[in-house]
Amino acid sequence: MNWPYELQIGWRYTRAGRGGRRNRFISFISGVSMLGIALGVAALIIVLSVMNGFQKEVRDRMLSVIAHVEVENYAGGAVPDWQALATKTRENSAVVGAAPFVAAQVLIARGGDEMRGAMVRGISPANEPDVTPLARQLKAGGVLDKLQPGSWGIVIGIEMARQLGVAVGDKLTVAAPSGEVTPAGVVPRLKTFTIQGIFNAGHYEYDSAMALVNIEDASKLFRTGGPTGVQLRLKDVQQAREVGGELQQSLGAEYLVKDWTRTNAVWFDAVQVEKKMMGIILTLIVAVAAFNLVSTLVMTVTDKQSDIAILRTLGASPRSIMGIFMVQGAASGVIGTLAGTLLGLLAAFKIEAIVSFIEWVLHTTFLPASIYVISRMPSDPQAADIVPIVITSLVLAFAATLYPSWRASRVQPAEALRYE
Repeated sequence: MNWPYELQIGWRYTRAGRGGRRNRFISFISGVSMLGIALGVAALIIVLSVMNGFQKEVRDRMLSVIAHVEVENYAGGAVPDWQALATKTRENSAVVGAAPFVAAQVLIARGGDEMRGAMVRGISPANEPDVTPLARQLKAGGVLDKLQPGSWGIVIGIEMARQLGVAVGDKLTVAAPSGEVTPAGVVPRLKTFTIQGIFNAGHYEYDSAMALVNIEDASKLFRTGGPTGVQLRLKDVQQAREVGGELQQSLGAEYLVKDWTRTNAVWFDAVQVEKKMMGIILTLIVAVAAFNLVSTLVMTVTDKQSDIAILRTLGASPRSIMGIFMVQGAASGVIGTLAGTLLGLLAAFKIEAIVSFIEWVLHTTFLPASIYVISRMPSDPQAADIVPIVITSLVLAFAATLYPSWRASRVQPAEALRYE
């Protein structure tokens, strides 16, 4: 081979396992360092992939119920012409669906026994399927067709139905937030609705606190005089914040634009912070494993002082000596990082099968369906996470080689050969 001798000697030191007990021990420590880097990188990839999977699963269930972007009248009240507003929003190529809505907080009661706070959303059965997957499911099941104007029908979540102890065909009383002023005082506006369907979005917050009614019935109940806003569906849900900003500029101050990341800001921010903190914690594990290379290289430098002295007397420069040991350390880091990446990706893509096997061996269930919304272990490996992990691991491994390699370059041949 015509490789530089620094590479050849550095690679030979990396795989040296013979030549006495001390060499075997150094080789063992080097192997442990590579294994530590590999396990740290694999753990980081697996954990972040599982967190991405949970985030995607919950986000998809959330966005099956709500729109990606909502546009409302800034001053409150009804939008003068929701069709014109929808047409204007569609000028943005990212918008693929629009539907009017009316929304308000209410109290829902079954007789006089049970009462729950809820968000009632007035929807258009004809337009809502263009915006939310839940509406498409209800449309396919014929439920939305029952929400006719004046029928005073309502569709509630499965958790709300369970809490109130009701079923399809039962009656519910809805109390509007603002009442009517009478000589006897303010009397709440009450209206009896008939349950036309029960949905299961798979998200507790919406299954327990959301109800759908016809938009005309909602306008009459809340006295809005028409839709209070327009819901939008986008091509790419990840661009909701960017598209929301563009729509706000094009529509002006007359309208208030809210994307799903802002209407669910607490959940969205909590997930992001948790993911970042978990990444930092696991990166420290990789850092500890990478800096184990320091002790390995220091021992190698101490053991190879006579070799260094001979190389120096043959004309090797301090820079070449430093390069030899940097190659040794970098090779361990690269091997460990690549092995960890392959192991992490394999486990991340097969996490469901791995968890199922562990549950079978231990005769247990990690995510019982009766307790958790998600009963399986989701995983979503993303290049945006994996690439920084690989780069960080390689940088840490390279940094760990600098000091021992510098010490090797400072070895004086006469001192090293004095007792040989």
